[in-house]
Amino acid sequence: MTFAAWLSVATICILGAMTPGPSLAVVLRYSVGQSRQAGFACALAHGLGIGFYAVITMTGLGLLFQTVPAFRNIVSVLGALYLIFLAIKAWRAAGSTDAGSRFHADPGQRAANTMAHAARDGFMIAFLNPKIALFFLALFSQFVSPEFEWGGKFVLAFTAAGIDAAWYCLVAIGLSHGAVLPWLRDHSMWIERIIAVLFVVIAMRVLFGVLPI
Repeated sequence: MTFAAWLSVATICILGAMTPGPSLAVVLRYSVGQSRQAGFACALAHGLGIGFYAVITMTGLGLLFQTVPAFRNIVSVLGALYLIFLAIKAWRAAGSTDAGSRFHADPGQRAANTMAHAARDGFMIAFLNPKIALFFLALFSQFVSPEFEWGGKFVLAFTAAGIDAAWYCLVAIGLSHGAVLPWLRDHSMWIERIIAVLFVVIAMRVLFGVLPI
């Protein structure tokens, strides 16, 4: 692959990563509600999910989402249900009695669980979004041929995953910056509720587009 071709792929991946959506909301929730490290864990796991889809797309499995609508619809419904699950978690967190005090707790308290939950949600938001596979299918079809070596495929997958993880890590840094974080934490209850509503709206949009309602 030429550098010009790689740069084209990288540019499109950057624009795709910067597009607002549920992934941004999840990173926001962990960066503001927990810690910068939790935001990083969510971002890195999301990048891993992106890399997963990049790999399966180039191995041909991504064609299933294009040629078998039922398979794509099942994954879409699972993704919508997971968004509703996250919405319930966010709404409960906003209404909990320790919603404000949890921000001032011991930094080491429940750190392992928090990081694990952040990583899980970051990965699942990417994993349960078949539109990512369709995006890569359209993108890589312009650059990947049957003769394309695995070294080049690895470079493309690593590029997509690395750009996605780097972007959301930057988002986590920006949201947890000292000049921004106090205001966000003071309004954490409303932020959690707005995120919850956002998750439900996106989930309903997916379900109405998939189910014969």
